[in-house]
Order: sequence, then C-alpha cells, then structure tokens
Amino acid sequence: MIEINGIELVNEHEISYEFIKSSGPGGQNVNKVATAVRLRFNMKDSSQLPDEVKSRLFKIAGNRINKEGILVLTARKHRRQEKNRQEVIEKLKSLILQASQKPVQHKKTKIPHSVRLQRLETKKRRSAQKQIRRSSISLHE
Repeated sequence: MIEINGIELVNEHEISYEFIKSSGPGGQNVNKVATAVRLRFNMKDSSQLPDEVKSRLFKIAGNRINKEGILVLTARKHRRQEKNRQEVIEKLKSLILQASQKPVQHKKTKIPHSVRLQRLETKKRRSAQKQIRRSSISLHE
C-alpha cells in the first residue's frame, strides 16, 4: 500500500515495475545492469482513487498517460536500482498528492459603490477643468 497523507490510495498490485538499462552514471556497469525503473500504474482501474482525483491526475500527468489509462513514470538518476525505485514511487506520490488537492475557487472582486462614485466624481472634475482651459485658450486667440 502506498499512503498519502495517512490515507491508503494505491494498492501495490495496481503498480508494476520494469527495470531497464539506463544511460547516465555507472561507468562500464551501465551496459550490464538494468538500474533504471519504469513504473506503470493503471489509473483507470484503480479501486482506491476517487474519481475526482483520477480526472485531475489525467490533466496533470499529460502525455505520461497512455491511451489505456496507464500512468508511466521513469527514474534513472541513481546508480542503484532500489534508489531509482524509491524515486519513482515518490514521483507517483507527489503527482497523486497534487491531484488530490482541490483547485481554489477564485471569487470575482466587487468594486464598492463609494469607490465607483468617487471615480466618477474625479472624472467630472477633470472634465470641467479641461473645459475651462479650452474656453480660455479660445479667448486668447
């Protein structure tokens, strides 16, 4: 079980790991040992994830989800298979955690009535001042 915020959200049997050869650190050992980890998580058939979290996860994950609804994550940063496995699990946890947070609903701010009146009053004063200037210019010509 993978726990996120104390809630069990993913069963281990819904996740499969594939170990592949990795480019990167490891020297000559790189060509012999499969240290990179590819995690596959079947989101569509997941029994523990709520539907709203699944839908947000589809949006967040983007092209890391294939047509069958399987999330594919890869880790190849470390030289050891176990560290890469832990890293890919952390990636999965962070994605699910991000998807489990509800987006903030923004309220449209309402301009107070007094501020609107003040703005209109300022515009009237400015307009009157310009009218005075316009009439005084025409007198001097």
